Amino acid sequence: MLICVSGLPGVGKTTIARKLTLDIDAVYLRIDSIEQALRNEGVRVEGEGYQVAYAVAEDNLRLGRIVITDCVNPDARTRAAWRSVAERSGVHMIDVEIVCSDPNEHKRRVESRVADIPAHTLPTWQDVVDRDYQTWNSQRIVIDTAKQSVEQAVQIIRAATV
Repeated sequence: MLICVSGLPGVGKTTIARKLTLDIDAVYLRIDSIEQALRNEGVRVEGEGYQVAYAVAEDNLRLGRIVITDCVNPDARTRAAWRSVAERSGVHMIDVEIVCSDPNEHKRRVESRVADIPAHTLPTWQDVVDRDYQTWNSQRIVIDTAKQSVEQAVQIIRAATV
């Protein structure tokens, strides 16, 4: 199974994806980690992090592992690419969009975050506001972290996996 945990920076997707990964003993792929590793090697990152993640996810899915991705997944192109990975691997896919419906809380989270990846520059609130994040037009689970706890979010996702 492929579970794509998506959403804008600061909504809580990393916290939820990590907890879910530990709860179900899955493989965890975080685009921020991949992209920072590429930057550390002097690569100007545009879409390369996603390309690496698609390949690593497919390898693990073909081994029978559950894979959880942690990424913004901003548009129809990246969303379709993840679906293609699942289709080529012959596995079920669950899309999860994490949102924070309270803009003041979302801003507070973005502005108070501390980087947990060495050398990673976190986006500012203005970066998040200006981000090209397209509206979804496909089926997904939507979790609002302004209204649901991490534990509730994990339970909602787990319920969809059975």
